Amino acid sequence: MRMDGSTQAAPLTDGALYRRIVEITIDYLGPAAEKFITRQIQVHLNKMPEQLEPQDVIKLTDWVKIAIALLTEDSKMVDAYAKDLHALASVK
Repeated sequence: MRMDGSTQAAPLTDGALYRRIVEITIDYLGPAAEKFITRQIQVHLNKMPEQLEPQDVIKLTDWVKIAIALLTEDSKMVDAYAKDLHALASVK
């Protein structure tokens, strides 16, 4: 429960969304996660990581799925990773 009494998740602002995406990505890519995600955001979304907004997550996930699919044949892992990222799109 938040300090204001609500149970809604705290907004992901000031780079918090980026940090959460990196945390999720570490589970899948290990120490390469931050560099990988930063590059995906900068190249495909033309943003700095701190500028990432929930509405960017779907497009980012699409690019990440393409990149990860080139690195592995494990489609279950790719789908699980995408699902984890998609969940962040609804956090406001």
